[in-house]
Amino acid sequence: MADDTFSPEERAAMKEYAQEKKGRAGKGPKAGKVDGLQAVLDKIASMDHADRSIAERVHAVIMAAVPDFEPKTWYGSPAYAKNGKVICFFQESGKFKTRYCTLGFSDSAALDDGTMWPTGFAILSITAADEKRITELVTRAAAE
Repeated sequence: MADDTFSPEERAAMKEYAQEKKGRAGKGPKAGKVDGLQAVLDKIASMDHADRSIAERVHAVIMAAVPDFEPKTWYGSPAYAKNGKVICFFQESGKFKTRYCTLGFSDSAALDDGTMWPTGFAILSITAADEKRITELVTRAAAE
């Protein structure tokens, strides 16, 4: 009987996460030696052209807005952490065969606004206004 609890893409993301954890853990030749920025840049470079173009701009905006973010991959996606906790992440549309890329925020992001607020944003393309909005969101999300 086939296990259809997780899609093949979800299983692949979980495997990527396990590999990321191994690379940062205390065992193996690469233990503790994972260069998070390089891993993010490599991941972005591996994306198809449309997603890569968006990811490059999102990455540049995030790093300009919060230069002390620690870039790393998280479930095989570019992510940005503070004090070891992922604050936000970029998910390419090709990863899960969706029609848009996503800029998402974890529960560690300081975006609380009343009893309900958005934690994910669909991105089809990026305008100057979008870059400004991303800057505002990640700056707020990183606040303590």
